[in-house]
Amino acid sequence: MSANSFDARSSLQVGDESYEIFKLSAVEGSERLPYSLKVLLENLLRTEDGANITADHIRALGNWDATAEPSEEIQFTPARVIMQDFTGVPCVVDLATMREAVKELGGDPAKINPLAPAELVIDHSVIADKFGTPDAFVQNVEIEYGRNKERYQFLRWGQTAFDEFKVVPPGTGIVHQVNIEHLARTVMVRNGQAYPDTCVGTDSHTTMVNGLGVLGWGVGGIEAEAAMLGQPVSMLIPRVVGFKLNGQLPAGTTATDLVLTITEMLRKHGVVGKFVEFYGEGVSAIPLANRATIGNMSPEFGSTCAIFPIDAETINYLKLTGRDEQQLALVEAYAKEQGLWHDPSVEPVYSEYLELDVSTVVPSISGPKRPQDRVVLAEAAAKFAEALPTYSAEASKPTAVTAPDGSSYEIDNGAVVIASITSCTNTSNPSVMLGAALLAKKAVEKGLTVKPWVKTTLAPGSKVVMDYYEKAGLLPYMEKLGFNLVGYGCVTCIGNSGPLPEEVSAAVNEADLAVVSVLSGNRNFEGRINPDVKMNYLASPPLVVAYALAGNMNVDITRDALGKDADGNDVFLADIWPSEQEVADVVAGSIDQDMFDKGYQDVFAGDQRWQSLPVPTGNTFEWDAESTYVRKPPYFEGMAKTPSPVTDIAGARVLAKLGDSVTTDHISPAGNIKPGTPAAQYLTENGVEKRDFNSYGSRRGNHEVMIRGTFANIRLRNQIAPGTEGGYTRDFTQADGPVSFIYDASQNYQAAGIPLVVLAGKEYGSGSSRDWAAKGTALLGVKAVIAESYERIHRSNLIGMGVLPLQFPAGQTADSLGLTGEETFSFEGVTELNEGRTPKTVKVTAGDVTFDAVVRIDTPGEADYYRNGGILQYVLRSLIG
Repeated sequence: MSANSFDARSSLQVGDESYEIFKLSAVEGSERLPYSLKVLLENLLRTEDGANITADHIRALGNWDATAEPSEEIQFTPARVIMQDFTGVPCVVDLATMREAVKELGGDPAKINPLAPAELVIDHSVIADKFGTPDAFVQNVEIEYGRNKERYQFLRWGQTAFDEFKVVPPGTGIVHQVNIEHLARTVMVRNGQAYPDTCVGTDSHTTMVNGLGVLGWGVGGIEAEAAMLGQPVSMLIPRVVGFKLNGQLPAGTTATDLVLTITEMLRKHGVVGKFVEFYGEGVSAIPLANRATIGNMSPEFGSTCAIFPIDAETINYLKLTGRDEQQLALVEAYAKEQGLWHDPSVEPVYSEYLELDVSTVVPSISGPKRPQDRVVLAEAAAKFAEALPTYSAEASKPTAVTAPDGSSYEIDNGAVVIASITSCTNTSNPSVMLGAALLAKKAVEKGLTVKPWVKTTLAPGSKVVMDYYEKAGLLPYMEKLGFNLVGYGCVTCIGNSGPLPEEVSAAVNEADLAVVSVLSGNRNFEGRINPDVKMNYLASPPLVVAYALAGNMNVDITRDALGKDADGNDVFLADIWPSEQEVADVVAGSIDQDMFDKGYQDVFAGDQRWQSLPVPTGNTFEWDAESTYVRKPPYFEGMAKTPSPVTDIAGARVLAKLGDSVTTDHISPAGNIKPGTPAAQYLTENGVEKRDFNSYGSRRGNHEVMIRGTFANIRLRNQIAPGTEGGYTRDFTQADGPVSFIYDASQNYQAAGIPLVVLAGKEYGSGSSRDWAAKGTALLGVKAVIAESYERIHRSNLIGMGVLPLQFPAGQTADSLGLTGEETFSFEGVTELNEGRTPKTVKVTAGDVTFDAVVRIDTPGEADYYRNGGILQYVLRSLIG
């Protein structure tokens, strides 16, 4: 029950239904707040308890000073939690482990239960092993079930053991697209109350739902577990960047071009830790699918969210996707009653302002290694040639390949070996998906074919895509070019691209070629897409098809021919690019509400394969000692009912000294498990054949595999082991500190009782919200990280695992301080936390160097988590206390 200090409790009548609501107008100053802060204000009004959430917190939000630096902490209680299976499995593993820990401490295991609706979509496990054939989808799903049976049985147990926990089975769609098409409420109804739908998710691209006016963002799995267990998310009232949109997209451009432009602008502006909100006359002209595409890319520009307010377009989309009439009426009535309905004539107050005339957007791609590195399409070939020397000493290395059918061809640096329409970013967007299919149709009619070395894959975000492809009669053209359905899942974007054909892989590796992937995803970090592929470019689906036809990044697809027609005439991109009107006509004629109704009518039931999985029973899980997928983690071993005092850190050694822009992909295990690595050795010792290693993501429920893969990315450069790439360090427990695997060194340090430190540069932990980046760090024995700056999610996740995040003094770096990584470190002043205060700095001594490091425990809530050794320990103690 809310304390209701502002007398905000009221009712709203919609048709025959009456709902309890908390009126924002009861708080002075609420009318001038940006949309996103109004949503937070309602959250505080409804959850005011006089302790964690007080009248002063509500007043502070009502009196928000747009110009101030964030300093006021609030507790935000999300309406629901959404997960994908890679990050969701460890969440459920942890909940199952907490049930046992509660039992051991004399509590009731049933208390460990999601208190907010929690939905998990299995979308990260399908790998594009098979491609380019009509039965690729069926074969890949068959392989997926074979590889992941233990995980899927475990999730089915979770579905029966936990209240408020639902699972969307494999082969349905991508979590973010299932969210916008079906799970998102926009306005939530629960226990007679109506309030804004808000969510946190275990995937950074949870922000896709911002396109529907739903405030939500990605958190680490650690924070998501706490949110499921009723813990609010601790945050500072943020700065809000107002992004004004004017004009309309010009002919020849796509939503992808728009989002890459926005990504570049916002990265340049600097929005880490801030909310971004779109407003202005141009918003009304932006279709919901484009809004979702923009919201999805929020992690790529670094903001917490990138939200669009509710308007008529929101209602139209909710209707199209099959939400019922009462829900549509409620969303509109509630938004208008609470001042959440978009009025383009009003200029809200923002902390910072940006503006884009959408008509200035030009065709673009992004790469070769970061989403924010936008390249104008007309300059792509030249920019590729500029970037190539970083990846290859030679501009050209023609290499002969003989295919299984006996035919032969040559590949060279810049060969496009993967062309993939994948990930939620663009597969939510009918205009680009149908644009790609129309381009394929024109290409086929001209007699063009995809180059033989290109692995072509189609992995839509939703089954509805295949329905509208079929209705439009365009599927045969996609399939003719090899873009057969490989699965409904994230696939290429998360490193599940599957192996290249053996002969292509062999040629690439023997000649050390710098080959390329082109994908319609949102992530192109080094080492992420495929171990054979050094350079990765993000592009719209039509351009993915165009590059599959061109076959090489050295081809200037805006000027060079893509191939020849049946009469030997050159065919150019302009000859096959569909007009805006053609795309609009096909979109209008091929998508209807029935497709969504059919696609989602029994979304949690699954197919025969899912339903026939044997499911364990009981409210605690029976761990299988032989399982290499799901194991009980050690987080609560030896945990007492009350926490031990925090101690200073002494005698620490450096596990890794890293540069700038080290992403959670570099830290957290992802992609394939490479033979010869510690993770592969562990699996081999446990009787797993190489062909069944599967990916790190699929084994996230097994901490033994994950620890061994932490900091093991093939592109990681650890500066204390110069000349190495991958998971190597120097082991100073031995004479002269020989180079060894990071995992092996960590085991020796822990056996010797030596704590560990990581040194890093700017933007440490950017990228996906990977909880294992923090879990693995902690389990390797790292007690502190010192970086120049952090990305928001990873910093808070480190605290959630009991690791101390510190920052070098302003203007200083590890190198400017003369640190080599060979020093022994000590940290003094950490114990001030025992007195209920968070120190601003701690004294760091490293060899002969002394400096004051800034403590990046930013809120009192984070301090509580750190004192308890982590967020899960804090929650567990709270529940049994």
